[in-house]
Amino acid sequence: MLEHGGRLLRAAYRYGVPAEAWLDLSTGVSPFAWPVPAIPPSAWMRLPEDDDGLVEIACTYYGAPRVLPVAGSQAAIQALPFLRRASRVGVIAPGYNEHAHAWRQAGHQVEELPAHALLAEANHFDVVVLIHPNNPGGERFDRADLLACHEQLAARGGWLVVDEAFMDATPSESLCAATSVEGLVVLRSAGKFFGLAGARAGFVAAAPVLLEALRERLGPWTVSGPSRHVLRHALADQAWHVQARERLHACSERLASLLASHGLAPTAGCAFFQWWRDQRAGVVHEALARQGILTRLFDTPASLRFGLPGGEAAFARLDAALGALALEAKLP
Repeated sequence: MLEHGGRLLRAAYRYGVPAEAWLDLSTGVSPFAWPVPAIPPSAWMRLPEDDDGLVEIACTYYGAPRVLPVAGSQAAIQALPFLRRASRVGVIAPGYNEHAHAWRQAGHQVEELPAHALLAEANHFDVVVLIHPNNPGGERFDRADLLACHEQLAARGGWLVVDEAFMDATPSESLCAATSVEGLVVLRSAGKFFGLAGARAGFVAAAPVLLEALRERLGPWTVSGPSRHVLRHALADQAWHVQARERLHACSERLASLLASHGLAPTAGCAFFQWWRDQRAGVVHEALARQGILTRLFDTPASLRFGLPGGEAAFARLDAALGALALEAKLP
């Protein structure tokens, strides 16, 4: 299995810091979770039902003609490659490593390229996989450029797969509304924006034939009853959506300023995280971990991703820790 953020218990064991004492900034999950109400016993006692209204509410939230609920976008990432014959697949790099891994595991020829190269060379591939905004690189794309890329691919029976796991804070940039056409697949995650990573829930927006093939591949009951119950209410809570977007943008900007003030000016970022690319990333990661602050370390390229601190105390703790490590890591 590939490495991911959020391995808090492993970090607690490695560094000898109790799990409850950590400030976990290793994921891109919002620290401002949607307030989950009491879950009715029936959600636990009955099998999930497809006609519970979740799909309709999700279509409204995402602005998509059709969606399929899945057990997190990860479930779709692993299943989609098995819906095509052997293909030439271009995947954004650096990016979420599970995409390239899944296509290779399914027997496809995979090439990992920077975003600009993928868009320029789309005719070289049968499938292009982009992440928008990219994780961790932060790249953003013009909607017209993405639709033009899709048009090139679809003309040859190809796909454009766009992972929009971090799109909820900027919904106007989403391609969900365009997914009635063949060959355009958009993945959405409910865990990031709503702070509900443990629900393991997401959605795929695509044309009906592909969604039906994906449904058959995944089988029934892909999202649990309690998760479906929570999502129906979370996706419909429009007032909370507005407040959450404002809070995420403000918090991310504050994080970028804090990092820059300590000589770690972000290379890129989005509303959910900031990314610092530097050869000293491993040194800083270790120094922060010894103070009970967990970040997401990447080896290729050497870099750190900082998730959002969840309040004043968290910001103050990160500020103090960065100040303490300046001498140790010899940061400018």
